Amino acid sequence: MIKLSKRAQLLKPSATLSMAAKARQMKAGGVNVVSFATGEPDFDTPVAIREAGKRAIDEGLTRYTPSGGLPELKAAIREKLRRDEGLNYSDDEVIVTCGAKQAIFDALQVMIDPGDEVIVPAPYWVSYPEQVQLAGGTPVFLKADEGNAFKLTPSQLEKAISSRTRAIILNYPSNPTGSTYSRNELAAIAKICVERNVAIISDEIYEKLLFIDAPHVSIASAHPSARDITVVVNGVSKAYAMTGWRMGYAAGPREIISKMSAFVEQDNSGIPGFVQRACVTALTSPQDDVTRMRDEFKLRRDLMLKRLLAIPGIRCHVPDGTFYLLPNMRAYLDRNIGGRQISDATSLAEYLLESAHIATVSGDPFGAPGHIRLSYATSRENIEEGVRRLAEALAKLA
Repeated sequence: MIKLSKRAQLLKPSATLSMAAKARQMKAGGVNVVSFATGEPDFDTPVAIREAGKRAIDEGLTRYTPSGGLPELKAAIREKLRRDEGLNYSDDEVIVTCGAKQAIFDALQVMIDPGDEVIVPAPYWVSYPEQVQLAGGTPVFLKADEGNAFKLTPSQLEKAISSRTRAIILNYPSNPTGSTYSRNELAAIAKICVERNVAIISDEIYEKLLFIDAPHVSIASAHPSARDITVVVNGVSKAYAMTGWRMGYAAGPREIISKMSAFVEQDNSGIPGFVQRACVTALTSPQDDVTRMRDEFKLRRDLMLKRLLAIPGIRCHVPDGTFYLLPNMRAYLDRNIGGRQISDATSLAEYLLESAHIATVSGDPFGAPGHIRLSYATSRENIEEGVRRLAEALAKLA
């Protein structure tokens, strides 16, 4: 029998992808499942972007490209960061990756040695701890209080930094909480990181899906020296409904980006040129489709929140952005039905899928015990029907 590496033995599957796969399997078997599990816009990729990709194929942009990204896409990314965040980067400070997920993975691979610590505020996206561990590092979880909108405080960060701390991963607006940080809050966090020489990996993939009356702020621009220690990660998956196109990017210190580029050369050689050409159109064309989708997500958020809060015992933070709710379900734990014990959020999510045919994701793998994550990246009709089923299923718990 072939021996597995220790890192492979420790690796866990993605909780979000696993639940989505179960829902798809049930649907394929004829079960009418309402899925709140998938973090994927249900809109089509905007027409102009699709047409740009098709033209690029017809023009022969199907061969190898520079592994770090086409110059024209790098230029579009640089201009986007300058325009939206006031951040200026050169070409060798930007890299194109196979989704934002790869950008984070590669940044950790080139920054972290075995035994190094990476601070991960909880709740967190499920892949962060796994990616830290695959780099040989140790994730250090800092529980962000629900009463503070699930946001990390400077005092928490200060206390958690040790001689082994190398980086912190921030995600805002956040998956799964939807919370974001103000400029002043980011400046306070950045100040500590600068003073303690802690690198920042700033996952800003949901920046365009912000519902509050305030602009998104990158932590790299929130403090005079933050740019020098920050890797800004973004992409097109969420805001442009381009999850399957797999384009992400990172911008940061030249020495980090150059090693990430070398990593990509040895890993996957870069993403298709026709995808990159389409992404140039996404970043440089009018953003009307992004605004339209964001406005619809806000309407869906309000609808799902209203229906959820009408269910006795449910509490839920109002998210600033993304397309997720993270309701507190503790009122329905330590219950049973027909001898089946609902002891935690994972068993609750399993019960909801099997009995009510609603796909949700347990908050446990997000570092949010007692919560479930619901995606409202689905139609209003599905939201109405899914929450109706949820209420009925919860009412049956004794």
